[in-house]
Amino acid sequence: MTDAGGRAAVAAVWRIESARIVGALARYTGDFALAEDLAQEALAEALVTWPRDGVPRNPAGWLLTVGRRRAVDAFRRRALRDDRYAALARELGEGGAATGGPAPEVRGTEQLWDPDQLDDDVLALMFVSCHPILSREARVALTLRVVGGLSSDEIAKAFLIPTATVQARITRAKKTLAAARIPFAVPPADERAARLGSVLNVVYVIFTEGSSATSGTDLIRLDLAAEAQRLGRVLARLVPTEPEVHGLLALFELTAARFPGRTAADGRPVPLDQQNRMRWDRSAIRRGRAALDHAAAIGRGLGAYGLQAAIAECHAVATSVDSTDWDRIVLLYEALGRLAPSPVVELNRAVAVCMAYGPAAALAIVDELEASAALADSRLLPTVRGELLAKLGRRAEARAEFERAIALCGNDSERALLEDKLAEVNRLSPRAPDR
Repeated sequence: MTDAGGRAAVAAVWRIESARIVGALARYTGDFALAEDLAQEALAEALVTWPRDGVPRNPAGWLLTVGRRRAVDAFRRRALRDDRYAALARELGEGGAATGGPAPEVRGTEQLWDPDQLDDDVLALMFVSCHPILSREARVALTLRVVGGLSSDEIAKAFLIPTATVQARITRAKKTLAAARIPFAVPPADERAARLGSVLNVVYVIFTEGSSATSGTDLIRLDLAAEAQRLGRVLARLVPTEPEVHGLLALFELTAARFPGRTAADGRPVPLDQQNRMRWDRSAIRRGRAALDHAAAIGRGLGAYGLQAAIAECHAVATSVDSTDWDRIVLLYEALGRLAPSPVVELNRAVAVCMAYGPAAALAIVDELEASAALADSRLLPTVRGELLAKLGRRAEARAEFERAIALCGNDSERALLEDKLAEVNRLSPRAPDR
């Protein structure tokens, strides 16, 4: 196997199985920070071994076994160190028996990799990562790292912050959890509510990265999106009376239903107005609508995730872009903006306003966002502004916006679509020749 092939295999397995591996090791060691370190050591060994020896028949089990062996080594080193400290204390006349002891019995991989405990492991991992002792920002960054398997760069792009900031948050969070000796377990019912908001936010960001990748060559990362959907279903079973849990699950199902139509055979993005809606997953749409109905039936009203799901439902049930209920979508975005205001929500509202009332009305909203510099480092704002300017016939300005969006875009597939938009603007209004 080539080095590139081996590394690609490691990356694929890690993306899918990292949360389960870290969770199983955390259950085994009882030490969250140690488990993440052990998993990273196993990953590093795989990057050396798999390209040379080939991918093992059970890649996840291989990684877990290596992590377990590293754990045993750590236990033995700790026991020897504690024995030395006790011996030194006795020599100094401080007395006391040795505090160390034999390394714990090594359990087999089969016991660690118990399929009946995998969901509990990942869920416990999420609740530990989202412990109230951590800041909100640290909870999100840490959980994306250890549960979602995202790199620091990917997390930084998702939150529009520097990579160094993400790395510092993760390091600080792990040290805080270790110092506080937070147990690895799903918290009791009376503690779950305090952590649920952060857990939902983290799962949402994982899904968002999966549904619209900020970097790489693929527009959609199905493994990440599927993991978020799975975790959403686990949460829905664990907290059945919380409407936002079901609203989030509805959003995932209704959004993922459109995945088959969002890319062409060559992987290039397909705009909404050009998608073959017959390719959309009708089973996922039915599941999403059922989850949204469940959220509404609880009787406390829809929250931010439920409102987003209602917007996704408008798209899912429409037979075409023209038949979409854009007036309702505008109203839902207005409600969402009051409940959970953000520049991205406002930008999406502008798109809906364009479809309902025309590009001039939408451009006024986008220009206010431009003046605020809230999305200065995001390709989203120049993309939308470029499209609005093109619709208004202001092609020279549209060209400049698409060029800016291309420069800010980190995803190859999305960049190709932006380059097509720029080429279309240039075709309709070519640049003046240099003099």
